[in-house]
Amino acid sequence: MSSSDQDAISFRDIGARLRAHRMGKGLTPDALAEKLHMSRAALYRAEKGEIRKIDTLTNIAGELGVSLPSLMGVGVEYVSTSTTFFERMRQLEEECQQIIGLFSPVSYLLTSDGYDTVLKTVLKESIPEGVDPDGTSARAVDALVEILRERKAAFRLRRPLIVSLISSADLERFLMHGMVGRHDLPAATVDERRRAARNEAEYILSMLNDQPIGIQIGIVREQVPATSFQIFRQADRSVLAISPFRLGEQPNVRLGVALITSAPEAMSLHEEIAARLWGDALKGAEAAAYLQTVIDKYAIR
Repeated sequence: MSSSDQDAISFRDIGARLRAHRMGKGLTPDALAEKLHMSRAALYRAEKGEIRKIDTLTNIAGELGVSLPSLMGVGVEYVSTSTTFFERMRQLEEECQQIIGLFSPVSYLLTSDGYDTVLKTVLKESIPEGVDPDGTSARAVDALVEILRERKAAFRLRRPLIVSLISSADLERFLMHGMVGRHDLPAATVDERRRAARNEAEYILSMLNDQPIGIQIGIVREQVPATSFQIFRQADRSVLAISPFRLGEQPNVRLGVALITSAPEAMSLHEEIAARLWGDALKGAEAAAYLQTVIDKYAIR
């Protein structure tokens, strides 16, 4: 690897991606090290970014089923599992000063503690019957929820600035259907999940009323993009993440390809979208009054 290549590539970032893709494959460090015929200590160093040999990276990329450019962060990083994606979000959030996001139905980072317990149940019940005989998907949900909890704990500790765009249409569906993984649940369960959805809407409402420092929430009444996106502004760069994965009502954490990039064109286009949505969004007292009417109209009583 030439010195100019090394200057352009962050080995620490490569190690972070390696860890995320390993987790996405459901592999422990020991299991991956054994597959690669390397020591656990050597893999640990690689995940810390202490790696210099291109053939080692090539072997790791092949075992994880990810392209070498993606592992190295050259161009666009493609992510095919939700576990990998949300671990990458956790890593990016560790070093960012500001997060701008459109995530359905609400930004996970701004959900209550009670949301996590219900979310695990919802994600597991969304697994189609008969497709997880050995429990692999259920264990993946456990790992995913743990990553999400770590993200929320780190966010609350670091308190980066966050601009959260919330679609009013997504909120309405969330309140009408509740936190459900499928639509054939007993009526009593649906009522319970609709109460959980109402609790989250009221949690957002409390933030709109209290206006905590560093948290800006905008309710968007126009149609929003079908995919979620988040912009992470760090000290030396900005990173864009576009995701097909969805939490909350009728979640999707099983199928899809997310992408992560710092490409200037992608960044500028999504910055423009975010600025337009924020400019037209309801904010502050106006947003709080609107959200209250949505809760009164669509939430379970």
